[in-house]
Amino acid sequence: MARMLVDGDDVVVRLTLRERAAAHRRDVRVPLAAVCRVTVEADWWRALRGVPRRGVSIPGARSIGTRRHQAGTDFVVVRPGEPVVCVELRPPAPFRLLSVGAPTLARARATARALVRAAPGLDLSTPCRQPLPVPEEDPGGAVTALPEAAPLPPRPPLP
Repeated sequence: MARMLVDGDDVVVRLTLRERAAAHRRDVRVPLAAVCRVTVEADWWRALRGVPRRGVSIPGARSIGTRRHQAGTDFVVVRPGEPVVCVELRPPAPFRLLSVGAPTLARARATARALVRAAPGLDLSTPCRQPLPVPEEDPGGAVTALPEAAPLPPRPPLP
């Protein structure tokens, strides 16, 4: 099971060997200075947003890897029935959100408290995660992309 911890000036998501294979990457390391909010989601599916990009995503069973949405990319390691520690990150970080499951709600809260104690400059204005930004509309009714988000590649045509 993946673990989230503080290592010096970084937040590290340690993956097991199987999770590394599923996510197609090694451990995730992000500077503590990039952390802007830490929350705990009791329902695992609330931590998922966007579409799976790289890794394993089995609907209703698990999601391990990256997920892409209009505001950027998230890294997730979640399973049904597990509470999730969600760490929102500022734009210079490679991800917008790190979501890692914990075996119990008490363990998730303890991990979140450790991150809050270690991270400088947290946004404590609200205990909830912030929603994704909504793309702006022009007067003609067309939706424009957000400036920091790259467009998703087109889907291949159905046979």
